[in-house]
Amino acid sequence: VQLQASGGGSVQAGDSLRLSCAASGRAFSTREMGWGWFRQAPGKVRESVAAIAWSDPSTWYRDSVKGRFTISRDDAENMVYLQMNKLKPEDTAVYYCAAGEGLGVLSRTEYRYWGQGAQVTVSS
Repeated sequence: VQLQASGGGSVQAGDSLRLSCAASGRAFSTREMGWGWFRQAPGKVRESVAAIAWSDPSTWYRDSVKGRFTISRDDAENMVYLQMNKLKPEDTAVYYCAAGEGLGVLSRTEYRYWGQGAQVTVSS
């Protein structure tokens, strides 16, 4: 199973970006996987940003991105997205997508598959 994140870039504060995570691999389907986006800024620990369940309509967002970021999934295309609006300089980080089996919004230890990072840089 491979996860490929894309859509990062350098933007100004207040701009928007949409990150995409493409899943591929033999017999892999996003349909029964919980998904999450994480980020890691230089010198900081990796933190969870948003998550979406497959078993119910649950989503989760860290407080600092609530109302600005939206996680969504397209199981027909094996894609997961993170729409990021009203970006702030503190959103600057490498963003990672992750997937795992389990019901509801997954805990960090339940993520089994990780993609490579996508750099997001927000300047003021």
